[in-house]
Amino acid sequence: MDFGGGDEIRFERLGRAGVVTLTRPKALNAVTHNMVKALGKALDAWEEDPGIGVVVVKAEGRAFSAGGDILHIYEAGRAGRPPVDFFADEYRLNARIARFKKPYVALIDGIVMGGGVGISFHGSHRVLTENAQFAMPEVGIGFFPDVGASHLLPDLGGSFGMYLGLTGNRIRYGDALWSGLATHTIKAEDQAGLLDELATSGDANAELRDFFVPAKRETERQDLEAISRHFSQSSLAGIIDSLE
Repeated sequence: MDFGGGDEIRFERLGRAGVVTLTRPKALNAVTHNMVKALGKALDAWEEDPGIGVVVVKAEGRAFSAGGDILHIYEAGRAGRPPVDFFADEYRLNARIARFKKPYVALIDGIVMGGGVGISFHGSHRVLTENAQFAMPEVGIGFFPDVGASHLLPDLGGSFGMYLGLTGNRIRYGDALWSGLATHTIKAEDQAGLLDELATSGDANAELRDFFVPAKRETERQDLEAISRHFSQSSLAGIIDSLE
């Protein structure tokens, strides 16, 4: 199936599943404008297709997605062509995923950051394996956590979202499940089996119940208490004062 993404993103129909695969492993599946536009077209088509019961998004290689294509963004800016259209379309896609009427299963096996978060964590089912790592590292270059992270992160308890948004620190699948970022955790070795079952039944809830494997919280209780204490302050200045 071709929705215009070229060799950067692949679309397949496997039984009851519409399957999206990010295919830029050498670039850690950094999200390009073409990928954004193609995924939007696929969702428009599959939402109206009665034969599609579930959409699954996965990736080739060791990363789900390291974020947006920063090199392209940098080069466009240097050339005097700020990529305003890219950001506008990317943010529209994030909202489109959040409103998608069918189960949207993001199968995350590896790092997921920035723009990769935007095409996965707004869906109904965020499924992480033991290889997954989540972060919003934009703060390291002086940028705010975008792609709808300001909607996702405040929902996390214990000021954990504020902590992630301000520090850009990475967390693994156990903390993602505990905090509510992930809806399910599974074994990496079970990904193919899960996809086969989703393609057969189209029932995301039932299949994920069968494949779910609980993951333990990784952050120690005393660290969570410190995060809650420091990052619950009402202002950035207050957080800094508390940390100092």
